Amino acid sequence: MARIKGEITVGRPVEVVFDYVADQTNEPHYNPSMVRAEMVTAGPIGKGTRFRSAVRSGGRTAEMLIEYTSFERPRLLASVTTMEQAEIEYTLTFERSPRGTCMRWSGQVLPKGAFRLLGPLITWMGVRQEQRIWDGMKRRLEAGPTTD
Repeated sequence: MARIKGEITVGRPVEVVFDYVADQTNEPHYNPSMVRAEMVTAGPIGKGTRFRSAVRSGGRTAEMLIEYTSFERPRLLASVTTMEQAEIEYTLTFERSPRGTCMRWSGQVLPKGAFRLLGPLITWMGVRQEQRIWDGMKRRLEAGPTTD
């Protein structure tokens, strides 16, 4: 099992950051590895909402199903991501800070099959990848209103 955690401060109100992150269809705008994301459940985003997405990695595309297991706007968002290579349990917390919003992430990557042998490498890569993703989100949100 690989554990990944980190934090970032975003210069926007906590509700704005939470809502933007909770809508997975926004992720392709700030994560260059994500090639698509679509909501596959009906109704407003909340606990039980599912998204189907795909990321490009190593010249291949990996399909993912993301389901929200906890949704407490605007402070907590938890999910389980299922993919062929691994299952990922992920929690995001959001809190007001003097500079906007402090967002913390914590995840456990449970590799499947032969990928279990790569635990330390997955952790190292995951920490770097998550920081790049959230840095991209921070740049996008701090640039101004999002309309897409």
